[in-house]
Amino acid sequence: MYDDLKKYIIIIVGILIMIISIKTCDNNDFYKNIRVIDNANRIDVLVNKNYKLKSDFIPNNLVKLNLKYSTDDKYMVEEAAYNFEKLSEEAYKKNYKIIAVSTYRSYQYQEKLFNYYAKTKGMDYALSCSAKPGHSEHQTGLAVDVMGSNEDYDLFEQAKEFNWMKKNAYKYGFILRYPKGKEKITGFKYEPWHYRYVGTKIAKEIYKKKITLEEYFK
Repeated sequence: MYDDLKKYIIIIVGILIMIISIKTCDNNDFYKNIRVIDNANRIDVLVNKNYKLKSDFIPNNLVKLNLKYSTDDKYMVEEAAYNFEKLSEEAYKKNYKIIAVSTYRSYQYQEKLFNYYAKTKGMDYALSCSAKPGHSEHQTGLAVDVMGSNEDYDLFEQAKEFNWMKKNAYKYGFILRYPKGKEKITGFKYEPWHYRYVGTKIAKEIYKKKITLEEYFK
């Protein structure tokens, strides 16, 4: 009975957090005055609800991740892939497991994904947890969603790898892209599993200052 009550409380808390996240993402400036990105192959490119990639953009130098560090065939920009594999290998040596579950996505894939969320869970939910096509970092080939040894990226925060990743990812050029409490800045709910490659110099500054990529460019 205790276990059933505990599970019920966890579910209720999860629903409340989701509702709060959706509300805190409410910003009338998102998806307005949109700028199309011309230099999209830059490692430090800013992609969000106001900066959009072209529909035909495909990153240069996409390479396949070693299957030791990914669930199946996953592609990232070569520099990002190299450093993600270094990160994952170092984690492996310390008895941690950092696995890529989602990396590069085409414009067309993102379009289908966003429409799916909008249709099945409503537009408010879709806007809080998924980017409109052209506005997803995954199209850059620089973003990665990860899972740990509990093998569920949605529950990555509960995995033993979470704290290690949060404290060490910047050393390999990755940042936690959508931190807790920054929803009004990023436009997205807290995503403990979503990391973005920006290079070690920028990643270190963002980590030390506890800021977002948007705040870095201000």
